[in-house]
Parts: sequence; structure tokens; C-alpha cells
Amino acid sequence: MTSMDTFRQDFLRFALECDVLRFGEFKTKSGRLSPYFFNSGLFNTGESLAKLGRYYAEAALASGIPFDMTFGPAYKGIPLVSALAIGLAEKGHNLPYSFNRKEAKDHGEGGLIVGAPLTGRVLIVDDVITAGTSVRESVQLIREHGAEPAGVLIMLDRMERGTGTLSAVQEVTAQFGIPVIAIAALPDVLALVSANNALIEFRGKIEVYRGKYGVVE
Repeated sequence: MTSMDTFRQDFLRFALECDVLRFGEFKTKSGRLSPYFFNSGLFNTGESLAKLGRYYAEAALASGIPFDMTFGPAYKGIPLVSALAIGLAEKGHNLPYSFNRKEAKDHGEGGLIVGAPLTGRVLIVDDVITAGTSVRESVQLIREHGAEPAGVLIMLDRMERGTGTLSAVQEVTAQFGIPVIAIAALPDVLALVSANNALIEFRGKIEVYRGKYGVVE
């Protein structure tokens, strides 16, 4: 197993410990019955957020994608981009970061952007990509400020189809021409359950689910 594989497995075990990653039967927003569920909102302590920031930072740096700053879309992306910025600084990459308001402020510093000005190559950070709405809004905002989106960094790529033949992640790459980096993806989830006697029963169920709704890599 390569170090990157180990890193992905470490992240998924961490998600399991935090009850973020669960196995069973769950109905998704699209009405599908999924054998696993990922609830990133349960990274809800200082310690778990600090660890998450380190995993984000490692995935961003391992990707080799050049970026000058990071951006988190409101509201969910605000603590995520903060954690990422700290994680990067801990690894010797002290980069600026910013996030947006939902409504422009007309007093004080004003505007939609909080933090560093959007310049250069901007890495967007989010939890997962479902409909891709926050990514679309982020790309538009970044370009309106004269900067360029460098890519999107997420926690987990479920690698399943949306309304068409592509996954939400593939749609983002196709529409905006930017890469999407995931700390872990569906094959890593399969590797996790395969190596865990308590979870091995879910391997077949996940493979069936992947056969029904998965995308071609």
C-alpha cells in the first residue's frame, strides 16, 4: 500500500471514529438507498477540525496543483477553509485565505469577501460536491475579482451519477476545466470495509450500489 493509500485510509478511519462515516441503510437526497453515509457536520470539535485541516492540507499538497490562496464558500466552507489554512501553515505553506458573505455588507470594510483579496490561483475548499451549486457560485465570484480558480478540494468523492451519465465531480471538471481533489473516494471506502472484519458485510452492498449508480472512472 502506497503512502497516499495509507493517508486516505487514515482519513476514513478518522471519519469513522467521529461518526462522520456510517454504514447501514440511508436514503440520499436523490431518494437512493445507500449502504453508507458521510455527514461532515460531525467534525464538530476543535480537535477534529484541526485533524481535518491537516488531511485537507496533505491532499492539496500531494495533488501537485499550484495555488496561491484558498477560498471557502459560505457558510459550510468558512470553518473548512480556516482549518485548511492552518493545516497548510503547519506544513510550511503560510498562504492567504478568504470566504464570502451571503449578503454584501454596506458598512465597515464592505463587500462580499472576508479575509484576503481574491488574487492569483485560488483553491476552493468544500465538504462534498452534490449539485455543484456552491462551486459554480465560487468560480463566478473568483473570476469576477480577476482571479482564477485552481481547483476544488473536497473530503469524499462518492463517484456516483447525478442526473446524467457524469458524477457531480466530473461535471465540475467538464464545465469549468478545473481539477477536483478528494481526500478519499469510493474505492478507498471499499478498501476500508474490505480490511475491517466488523464492516466486511457492507462490501457487497457497496459494490451493488456502485454497479447501479457509479460512474466510469
